[in-house]
Formats: sequence, C-alpha cells, structure tokens
Amino acid sequence: MLLSMTGFGEARRQDEARTVVVEARSVNGRHLKLSTRVSDPFGALEPEIERLVRHRLKRGTVQLSLRVEALRRPEDYRLNLAALEGYRAQLLAFIGHAQEPPDFLSALLSLPGVVESTRATLDDPHAEWPAIEPIVVEALDQLQRSRQEEGRAMEQELRSLASEIAGHLERVAARVPNVVSSYRDRLADRVSALVQERGIAIEPEHLIREVAIFAERSDIAEEITRLRAHLQQFDAVVTSDDAPGRKLEFVVQEMGRETNTIGSKANDVEISRAVVEMKGALEKIRELIQNVE
Repeated sequence: MLLSMTGFGEARRQDEARTVVVEARSVNGRHLKLSTRVSDPFGALEPEIERLVRHRLKRGTVQLSLRVEALRRPEDYRLNLAALEGYRAQLLAFIGHAQEPPDFLSALLSLPGVVESTRATLDDPHAEWPAIEPIVVEALDQLQRSRQEEGRAMEQELRSLASEIAGHLERVAARVPNVVSSYRDRLADRVSALVQERGIAIEPEHLIREVAIFAERSDIAEEITRLRAHLQQFDAVVTSDDAPGRKLEFVVQEMGRETNTIGSKANDVEISRAVVEMKGALEKIRELIQNVE
C-alpha cells in the first residue's frame, strides 16, 4: 500500500493531575526529518519521541508538539503574607494616605512573589513517560491512518495514469508497421515528381536503400518493449509495502527516457501525438510520487 507523506494526527488525555495534548503533522521530504516542540520540563523525552516516530515513518518532514499542563488546584498556591503586607505599606506610604484606592488588592496580588506555587517541581521527566507514551502513540497512529487514506487515493490515480500511458503505447505499437510504408510511399511520390519535372532517372536500389536507412533510424521496437517492461515494474512497485517512493522516481525516470526516444526516432505525426499524451501523464505521475513515502 502506498503511503502519502502528508497527514495529521492528534491525541489528548486528561486525568486528575494533568492534561496532555499531542499533535503530529507531516509533509513531503526526501528523508525523515523530525522537529519537536515539547513543553518544559519534558524536553528530555525527545529521544523517546524520535524512537516512536522512526519506528512508524521512513520519509517526510514531521512536526510533533507535546504539551503537558498540570491542572491547577487551590492547594497548589499560597499567599506570601509578608510580601503582601510589605507591598501594601510601601504603596500606601507612596500615595500619602491610609485609604486604599479601588482594585488595590487585585493590583497587590499581581505583584511578584505575592502568590507562590507550592507544587513540587518534576525532577525526572522520564518518570512520566509511561503515562505520556500511549498518547504519543495514539497521535502517530492517527497520523499514519491519515497518510494511508491519502495514499489509497494516490495509488488509484497512479494506476489510472499508468493505464493511460499503456493505452497510448499500444497505439504507437500499432502505428509502427505503417511508418516505413508511409515513408516509402511519400518518397516514391517525390521521386516520381522529380523524374517528371527534370527527367532524372533514379535507380530502384537507391530508393530501396534510402527506405532501409529510414527504417533502421526510426525503429522503436526496443523502446516499446522496454517501456512495457517499465510499466509492469511500475505496477509492481506501487503495490509493494517497502516505502516505494524512491523506486517509483527511478522507474518513472526510465519511462521518461524511453518515451523521449520514441518521440525523437519515430518520424510520424500520430506517434508524436501519442508521445505528447504520454509525456503529459508522466508529468502528473512525477508530481504525485513527490508525496509518496
């Protein structure tokens, strides 16, 4: 199954102590590149997060954010009465009267050191990893499902485009026998016209040799055979399970090379039109596989 390199996954969980939110998004990239944003003090968990990502993804630029917010409880805070009274006395002395102005207490509570947190600091973030890991896994699994869903749509489109190329190739193969005979007839007509106009005699063997040279130069049988083989390989790679994105790039490159050769060697209008259509389909394939893992 093809996997797109574009996707999004999210997971969140809340218990009596904390809220954990994990978001993972990915875009296309030639290699696997991970960028993380982790709230303090959980930055030490980044190696564990990278291990989980690399276990699931092989290519793409991945951005993962981990937010851990401890729930606030009344018992986690206390007033520093000494600081509060010190601020109050100094401010009243500064304004020069004992009457407190409106919102005086609110202003005091916002000053540094008045409200203190009694929540214990986390000494070892790794101790929290067993609770956080399942949430990261859930977000990555959702990201993977998103990539699979888009990959299925891409696979259908790639198969359709390959089928379109195969159809045009069969048109080319059916046209090949007529190319030499058409050239021979056109050459004979030109020679006849030349003989009538100028009375120049042309030996039949010269005409035969010219046609033979053209047939050799315009022979595209090998290119047709190789392009058919590349189309079969393309179909096999699309259905493989081992991150086929790079393999598809190589196969499509070879398909393009054979198509260009067919277009340059076959001196025929119908074949040229078919080659133009094949090149258009190949360009669409190139754009799609840029996003295949």
